[in-house]
Amino acid sequence: MPAKVSVAASARLHLGFLDMNGGLGRKFGGVGLALDAPATRLTLTRADKNSVDGPEAERAAALLARAQEALGLTQRHRLAMEEAIPAHAGFGSGTQLALAVSAALRRLEDLPNDSAADAALMARGARSGLGAGLFQLGGVVVDGGRGPHTVTPPVVARAEFPDAWRVLLVCDPGDVGLHGADERDAFAELPPFGAATSGEVCRLVLMQILPALAERELAPFGAAVTRIQEIVGDHFAPAQGGRRFTSGKVEAIVARLLADGATGGGQTSWGPTGFAFVESDAAARRLLGRHGAKAREEGLDISIRRGLNRAAKIDAVYAHIA
Repeated sequence: MPAKVSVAASARLHLGFLDMNGGLGRKFGGVGLALDAPATRLTLTRADKNSVDGPEAERAAALLARAQEALGLTQRHRLAMEEAIPAHAGFGSGTQLALAVSAALRRLEDLPNDSAADAALMARGARSGLGAGLFQLGGVVVDGGRGPHTVTPPVVARAEFPDAWRVLLVCDPGDVGLHGADERDAFAELPPFGAATSGEVCRLVLMQILPALAERELAPFGAAVTRIQEIVGDHFAPAQGGRRFTSGKVEAIVARLLADGATGGGQTSWGPTGFAFVESDAAARRLLGRHGAKAREEGLDISIRRGLNRAAKIDAVYAHIA
């Protein structure tokens, strides 16, 4: 067995839910993209007692104990957190941390890898299978939602994100997205989502987003993402102060990016992070040069990211035997 295991799990963008109507017996579903950064990076070794250090240590310690119990392990461990995806920023940080911890435990203790099962064991994926799907596959993933007997929502499609395209991220570090009990309450209080509206979103994914990715056509991809974000944003607006975005400042910068040639603008999950897509690194740098100063004046973080077309990295190191 390995002496230590390191895991690197990427952030994700949640581009929108597919069906919050549920009239066909399945609810939610979604489309998401793995990013090259930010990331959660950790290293796990065996120890006489559990210990955790580094960013998000308290959260990681609880997940380590939960994973040990769920996997039936009596061995204790030391977990070194080297980097953590920012929490409650719309990047799926909790799911990626939970899956990274459980994947490290499985690899270290010679258990079969099973991200979908771990999502359920770690109480992740209540409404979305994107976190587990992107941990396992990378790229752009579509999950099929939750049915009456679903354990973890299944991945029903996966596509490569074109290497040349870039993502501009705009985040408001002074705000946080809804989470925990507030998120559950918000879902419970949202108005009904019409079947025809769900049908439009699903058509946009099947007949526009996925073909555009296959043929590397940014314009139809971006147009579909923007429309889905409008639909979903309007649905969630009552929980976001009447806006499509949690942060009005992020919404304004994303609007400027779209007016200046970007496409596919929106908010990931509950925010406070927004995004927009462009066709190249040069185009991203031009827009960053034009709008970066204004964003920073507003107290926002703006950066350029790539899509990540691979699974989370799980690396094992074996002790040298002389």
